[in-house]
Amino acid sequence: MTVEVCVKAAAGAPDTLGDCPFSQRVLLTLEEKKVPYEMKLVDLGNKPEWFLKISPEGKVPVFNSGDDKWIADSDVITQVIEEKFPTPSLVTPPEYASVGSKIFPSFVKFLKSKDASDGSEKALLDELQALDEHLKAHGPYINGENVSAADLNLGPKLFHLQVALEHFKGWKIPENLTSVHAYTKALFSRESFVKTKPAKEHLIAGWAPKWCG
Repeated sequence: MTVEVCVKAAAGAPDTLGDCPFSQRVLLTLEEKKVPYEMKLVDLGNKPEWFLKISPEGKVPVFNSGDDKWIADSDVITQVIEEKFPTPSLVTPPEYASVGSKIFPSFVKFLKSKDASDGSEKALLDELQALDEHLKAHGPYINGENVSAADLNLGPKLFHLQVALEHFKGWKIPENLTSVHAYTKALFSRESFVKTKPAKEHLIAGWAPKWCG
């Protein structure tokens, strides 16, 4: 049985992969484990009936490991993939599992901010600094030499951060965070990432309604 995964289609381009970092996380996990899968693109602006039957809340990603049971939530899905396809292992040690976990909410807050003095930029910089220090000590990836689940979770979010903040705010990750720059370069150039990332224009279109500039 082929595994199936429903992911977001690009707004206005229903045959093109969309800009959902949680969907990309699942696709990255399958790609890194070399698991064959069937990808179903879902137009979230016009959800089809078949999709609402398997995902009543209308959320992506949803995943079927071949047993006709559809499961939601990228945390749960990636855990199921790890258990069902354990090689190569992508398990992140518990002590590193939350590295970088506050970066995405900090990015969203800064992107939406209209007040330069509200501390949202500093909060994001503090989180990126903490990631940089972790990578300096333990890198090149979160768990050392090999990519793990934490990287596949954080990578898509960093890609959104990089593209959206440069486009909407002219903001870039500071050059002195050299380990973060090396990390994003290494992650974004992986074959799995190149294959599953959204086009920049779709990512920008996805964030445009949320930007308060």
